[in-house]
Amino acid sequence: MMHIDWPWMLLLLPLPWLISRWVPAAQPIGDAVFLPFVSGLNADSLPATHSPSRIYKALLVLIWVLLVLAAIRPQWLGEPEPVPSTGRRLLLAVDVSGSMGTQDMAGDASRLQVVQKVAGDFIQHRRGDQVGLILFGTRPYLQAPLTSDLHTVTEFLDETMIGIAGTQTAIGDAIGFAIKRLRDDTHKNQHKGDTVLILLTDGSNDAGIMPPIEAAKMAAAEKLRIYTIGVGSVAQPGFFGTGGNSDLDEDTLKQIAQITGGEYFRAADASSLQQVYERIDQLEPSAARQQWYRPRAEWFPWPLGLALFLSVPAVLWSRRWH
Repeated sequence: MMHIDWPWMLLLLPLPWLISRWVPAAQPIGDAVFLPFVSGLNADSLPATHSPSRIYKALLVLIWVLLVLAAIRPQWLGEPEPVPSTGRRLLLAVDVSGSMGTQDMAGDASRLQVVQKVAGDFIQHRRGDQVGLILFGTRPYLQAPLTSDLHTVTEFLDETMIGIAGTQTAIGDAIGFAIKRLRDDTHKNQHKGDTVLILLTDGSNDAGIMPPIEAAKMAAAEKLRIYTIGVGSVAQPGFFGTGGNSDLDEDTLKQIAQITGGEYFRAADASSLQQVYERIDQLEPSAARQQWYRPRAEWFPWPLGLALFLSVPAVLWSRRWH
């Protein structure tokens, strides 16, 4: 859209007319030489006096209008773009193993579907932070790097599928992978903000190379706080034993959170998961509001350049007239 930075400069537009209207013409000053024989000369032999033509006046008016248009600084504003801010770096590590497809949440929704909805809303509220997404199963991999483009991270989370990273659960490798990504990002961007990992799983560590507790100790050395979330319906006694999410290793998740200075949360349904993310939002508030800017393209060189170009024939015309 068009934007005028200095609109008050338009007040200068009638300035030449006001000067010609109210300021008297310059009068000759100094002594005059009296020539008595001039009265006897033929009028045709005297130098002719000419007033400026209409074309010359129109040219001067056009030059002045162009100068005023340049003075108001016309600009073209582009679409708003987010400005990367120096808030927290927040990584979401989401378990996508086979058990995350279990439909034991409210409304027969799978665990992953609930995580996608609630975690997506949480990401959208982290304006000012850099958010990344790690998916892990048998092995971890980076789905979205750390970025301030929260909308894209949310889309990647929504597109996640069960089993895309394997059917088992490698919690320790997921933490180690997060440490590596944050370390690389620190060396690359020299980021000095807080770093947080939210690890969400519904099972126990049954794959990978690195033990979860050893990975937690490495995270603590890197000053990485880890908030662990256990997902799935709460185990209930039944006729044939226990039901619900009996595979969840809560003791390990609690130790990981304790070692790194985070907290462990239990989410048995969508409502409790929503409360977990609200609690994390309180513990780790967004460090800064997201800032936006609109690219500006200056247009004043065009009328200014045209005015300078037209001033050349105006000067030549003025000399010829004089």
